[in-house]
Amino acid sequence: MRLAVRVVQAPDGGAALNGANPAFGASPGVVITGGTRGIGYGLAKAFLAAGARVVISGRDAAVVQAAVASLQAGAGGAQVSERVFGQACDARNWGDMQALWNFAEAELGAVDIWINNAGLGQPQTDLEGLEPGLIAAIFDTNCSGALYGCKAAMQGMKKRGRGAIYNLEGLGSSGGLIRGMTAYGASKRALAYIVDSVALEARGTGIIVGALRPGMTATDLIVGEYRGKPDEWAKVRRIFNILSDTVETIAPPLVERMLRNRRNGARIVWLTGFKVAMRFMTAPFAKRSIYPETL
Repeated sequence: MRLAVRVVQAPDGGAALNGANPAFGASPGVVITGGTRGIGYGLAKAFLAAGARVVISGRDAAVVQAAVASLQAGAGGAQVSERVFGQACDARNWGDMQALWNFAEAELGAVDIWINNAGLGQPQTDLEGLEPGLIAAIFDTNCSGALYGCKAAMQGMKKRGRGAIYNLEGLGSSGGLIRGMTAYGASKRALAYIVDSVALEARGTGIIVGALRPGMTATDLIVGEYRGKPDEWAKVRRIFNILSDTVETIAPPLVERMLRNRRNGARIVWLTGFKVAMRFMTAPFAKRSIYPETL
């Protein structure tokens, strides 16, 4: 049973969460790498609704600016124009990550929450079918990108003695195995170690390091490989409908829990084991239609 959450009005019409970590203030500064689409974009939208100031990044400057404009329009146009910013950044490049921190600090004044969301997936195929360049890119983005993001944020946050860093975990982070996801799963398993290790380093600094586990989210990262493959899509669609949620469903409660969390090393999990079991038990009676029949 979900408890009702009382909110109070935040600057520019947002809703500030009652009981939020007081270290963040009334309008926390938030950075989201890979924030131009998918779960990153959804988190940015939810943070803006909660009264936060947000910087998003992506590799393509034009895409970043389009996402910023979309966030402004979706959250009230001029009402949030002074609370959302964008910067081109390749998470695989340490210099870009340093520049992102500097940009965010200049625009936000202070960075309270940093989210390493930039990630790269893979087609579901055995290892021998993966191009070496894609394997390298997966680890560069999902592991090196997270390390660079943690490093940049830790360096900056230590000067203030507070802040929070979250990393987007995924398939493989908890040790589960699915055939055909070797590179991606291994990168996310490594990310879980990164989270635990950096959280250990953060002890006594006033900085929180944790992870987000949103579960299966209805984004192009999930369905992209099935486009043009109707037979394969028909086989997996039922299971995907049971396990998946939309970004619009997942993002607000994840943001709420990040704003409330005060524990270093916390993993914020949306799709719990209990929730999975309940969905399969009720699937014959409660049909879910997250995905279309054809892509």
